[in-house]
Amino acid sequence: MAVVMIACGACAPAVRAGDVAPDPNGLTPQSVRDLPYGDVLFYFYQGDDFDAITRLLAAKQEGELSHTGPDADLLLGGLYLSLGEHVEAGRIFDKLLATDAPPAVRDRAWYYLGKVWYRRGYLADAERALQRIDGSVDPAVSAKRTLLLAEIMMREHRFDDAIALLRDFHGSPEWTAYADFNLGVSLVRENRLDAAIPFLDRVGSIDPGSEEFRALKDKANLALGFSLLQAKRPEDAKRYLARVRLDGPYATKALLGFGWAQAMAGHYRKALVPWLALHARDLRDAAVQESYLAVPYAYGKLHADGQAAEYYNGAIASFDAEIRDIDASIRLIGDGQLIDRLLAADRKKGATWSWQLRHLPDAPESRYLYDLLASDDFQEGLKNYRELQFMSRNLSAWRASISTYDDMIATRQAAYDQRVPKADAVLAAAHVDDLLAKRDEFASRLDAIEKTHDVVALATPEEQKTWAKLERIGDFLAAHPNLTDIGDMRDKYRLMRGVLYWRLSQSFRARLWNERRALHELSADLSVTERRVVRVRRARKDIPNDTSAATARVDALAARIDALQSRIGALSARQERFLDRMAISALKDQEARIRTYQVQARFALAAIYDRTVNAPKKPAGAPR
Repeated sequence: MAVVMIACGACAPAVRAGDVAPDPNGLTPQSVRDLPYGDVLFYFYQGDDFDAITRLLAAKQEGELSHTGPDADLLLGGLYLSLGEHVEAGRIFDKLLATDAPPAVRDRAWYYLGKVWYRRGYLADAERALQRIDGSVDPAVSAKRTLLLAEIMMREHRFDDAIALLRDFHGSPEWTAYADFNLGVSLVRENRLDAAIPFLDRVGSIDPGSEEFRALKDKANLALGFSLLQAKRPEDAKRYLARVRLDGPYATKALLGFGWAQAMAGHYRKALVPWLALHARDLRDAAVQESYLAVPYAYGKLHADGQAAEYYNGAIASFDAEIRDIDASIRLIGDGQLIDRLLAADRKKGATWSWQLRHLPDAPESRYLYDLLASDDFQEGLKNYRELQFMSRNLSAWRASISTYDDMIATRQAAYDQRVPKADAVLAAAHVDDLLAKRDEFASRLDAIEKTHDVVALATPEEQKTWAKLERIGDFLAAHPNLTDIGDMRDKYRLMRGVLYWRLSQSFRARLWNERRALHELSADLSVTERRVVRVRRARKDIPNDTSAATARVDALAARIDALQSRIGALSARQERFLDRMAISALKDQEARIRTYQVQARFALAAIYDRTVNAPKKPAGAPR
């Protein structure tokens, strides 16, 4: 996670640009304008890289990152890098960083990409990535980049190139110590021991402030001591081997080398001091195993054949027991228990490029495989296996969620089955055509009222009731024209009829406008109703097909997940077998070495017996 934060932290926009001062070495802060991108950043800053990359890819596929621009691609490259997808990350960086990112961000990203490629064993790709850094990166990263390039050259046995690169190294005292060590080792490998001594001596004399540098100091003294031993300079070798701590990780090798330095100088009694101290340590250490032969060898040189034979017998018995333990460990690994034990204490279940096995299980095979488990090849292989397990767990979770989708579809189908009869009843009762015909009839009638100026037609029911009474009175008066005693009634009739007609005539335009408006609203409502009826009828027809399509899609996803799960299972099994073969091969190499030691011990023991049996007998009374 730290890598992605450094490589891509500057590319992730801040929530509010005003809260963060502009970084001259990074991208300009900007607001998150695409909501899905904010969702991605939430998971990114939580350290959940897998969910972040899943959501980012989904948002890009749906075209939901229109305002994000290159930020999303830069973050995507960092996330791929986090998951160890160095090829895809390199493609994105190659396309994007060369033009769209500030130089410092680009250089930092290429440095970490080169580091991942180096860890994965792609040395040529790692070197190309590191060479793309143009030097504007900050000094700390620049120093680490130089050291990493030197390590690549050393692994490719290009020691002259490594020497030329490290000669002019500039960095902090800590990184200078590493540069001096690698420079010294490269000079030794080029048979330039005298030139290497000042650099390794300087590292072996540092005042370390941490366990890491104490180990580096011991390693430098050990390397220089053994180099001097190979050059037949035992007195010089003792000086440097004596600097190695007796409680450090290189103590056993230093004790062994110090003893051989004494033996090479002919001081076999002095050689016994470190070798006997080494002899008391754990036999699973290769240096301790060699001491089981060195101690009786020294006694033999001191003509103490009895003690030498005793130690050779003890060595043979110890080697027998050790071989039995190694065979038991090989059987355990063959049963598939090694990887489970190694990952049993792994609490961080997420996938990240920087993961390493840091704690060995308390098991017999752990000490045998210490060097193998610390190697880059095994660590990368174990990381690959762990990431496959992580993917398998994700697929299992997704496969379990498929049943949820099945339940959702079943619930939807049940709701459909329940609601369709009601919908059918509503559709059957919805006589939209009749309503439209009535609407048209009303419109025609309204047009006729307007044309004939039929004011009474727009009267209220109460007014029409009054008008009808007046019409009946008028009919009565018309039927009795000769009645003289109803003259007042005729006058009142004409007055009331005139007043009512005048009122209706005065409000006719307003009432006609209201009716027209009501007709317009009715038409709009009928149009909405007509469209809804059409949609309901269409949905009524299409919903079963949609459900079937969803079911088919879910089934296809389930089949795809099952296929991926099967493929990952096969890859995991292959990877586990590969790691088991590496471990078994390392154990068999140790067993072969112990058997060689055992044979040497038997021959030496036989030589002692032969020397004892065939020794000339001394005359009686001769001094012993």
